[in-house]
Amino acid sequence: MEKLSFLDLAKRLLTEQKRPLSSEEIWDLARQLGYDAQVGSRGKTPVRTLGARLYIDMRDNPASPFIKTGSRPVRFFLKNMPVPFELPLLQELPLDAKKGAEKRPVARGNFLEKDLYPLLSYFASLHLRVYTRTIRLSRTDNKDYGEWFHPDMVGCYFPMEEWQTDVYELNSTLGNTAVRFYSFELKRELNFANLRETFFQAVSNSSWANEGYLVAARISDDEEFISELGRLSATFGIGIIELNPNEPDASSIIFPAARTETLDWDVLNKMATINQDFHDFIKRVKTDIQSREIRKEWYDQIFSSEELQDLFR
Repeated sequence: MEKLSFLDLAKRLLTEQKRPLSSEEIWDLARQLGYDAQVGSRGKTPVRTLGARLYIDMRDNPASPFIKTGSRPVRFFLKNMPVPFELPLLQELPLDAKKGAEKRPVARGNFLEKDLYPLLSYFASLHLRVYTRTIRLSRTDNKDYGEWFHPDMVGCYFPMEEWQTDVYELNSTLGNTAVRFYSFELKRELNFANLRETFFQAVSNSSWANEGYLVAARISDDEEFISELGRLSATFGIGIIELNPNEPDASSIIFPAARTETLDWDVLNKMATINQDFHDFIKRVKTDIQSREIRKEWYDQIFSSEELQDLFR
């Protein structure tokens, strides 16, 4: 049986149907026609993965055959296909600013930092395969540590969801669970005015984790600023994520985080001692690893892309 990637699947169905389709419509048709069986390793949320792959290809691949049209829902189509009707709002996603292309889309509307938490949980789940837990400052016993000690959100990657059982068990027998911990420092926006403070806050808060990220919904597209942000990221290993409240699937990692294979257990223990949310997170991860069953309802709720857009209307 011919194997299809998500992008191959989308291209085939758009060619056959000769009309714009949303990611949900593409996947529904794939199931009806039996094409879904040809997509390998599609994970537990294939519709989300399909939508994300399309956005990423349009954003990062100058030769992408895809374009998007409309909104709520966004539908996808093929650049080279003639159509007998007018496509409203036909457009391509701009390339990433660091690649010297057009300006990235800027998050519109007024929102608070806390409003971005569900959007970050969605992104972490889809792109990093990470289960997140929001860490509330109000649950920190010693306020002297404050926001410079623990991040806004933490996360965990469980390889047992993707690995063959025998491989995972062998890995565990050898004393390495391959579980990875993530730290996320979240801000509404990043610019020269707050870069130093927010960046080194992220450095401070992520010293215990395998990967640390600084996350914002509005990131200055000033060329000098992006250059400095990239320099700091490369020097200190902190990744940069740009969220897009208006189009959640267009959120992206601007600069990847450097991964460390060791955890700082002293800092991790201190965090679990002073913050109940983090203590509960560590306890839950331990239980899930031991039981080999991830209790998804305990972690941050994952909304759909459409539900997230409703939150920012």
